[in-house]
Amino acid sequence: MVATPHPDHMTIAEYLDWEPLQELRYEYVHGIVIAMTGGTIPHNDIALNLYRTLYPHVQSNGCRINVADVKLEISSDSPYYYPDVIVTCDPRDLNARRLLRYPKLIIEVLSPGTEAKDRGEKFAYYRSSSTLQEYILVESEKIGVECYRRGEGRLWLYYPYTSGDIITLESIGCRVPIDLLYENVSFEESLLP
Repeated sequence: MVATPHPDHMTIAEYLDWEPLQELRYEYVHGIVIAMTGGTIPHNDIALNLYRTLYPHVQSNGCRINVADVKLEISSDSPYYYPDVIVTCDPRDLNARRLLRYPKLIIEVLSPGTEAKDRGEKFAYYRSSSTLQEYILVESEKIGVECYRRGEGRLWLYYPYTSGDIITLESIGCRVPIDLLYENVSFEESLLP
């Protein structure tokens, strides 16, 4: 399948009709479509480790977890992003086929090219969801996890984690050793061909 050229600006309706027909995934921000680029192998390994680690717990609690290829819509006039990992327990999302609307937990695996956007623009957008309880940022170039947990009112509480720590995900009632997220992840390029 070949990507269809897109105009400089699209309406949300045009984007939602056009994007599923494309070979690549595209995020949508204020009329502009942005092609999703491929990540690094560590980025992919971490996202898969997250999914593998959280899936049994999430599923046994009647929730769903998705990785990378699921679009998020918080309101009908908002940007559309593809979080690296998203968990929803809302019955309105459990049989969704095109996009999710009611996240409980969102996890972004950071890469040098997306870190500023994940920390700034995306976090500001994700915070507008009334159902989001936790936003997690996972380093892909070193061991480190940052958890932002919804507090009272507009307050978000910050919890950093490093090697050897147990990450507490209150939103889904789960504790995860940080080392599981980095299992078999290499931070240095092999010199072998």
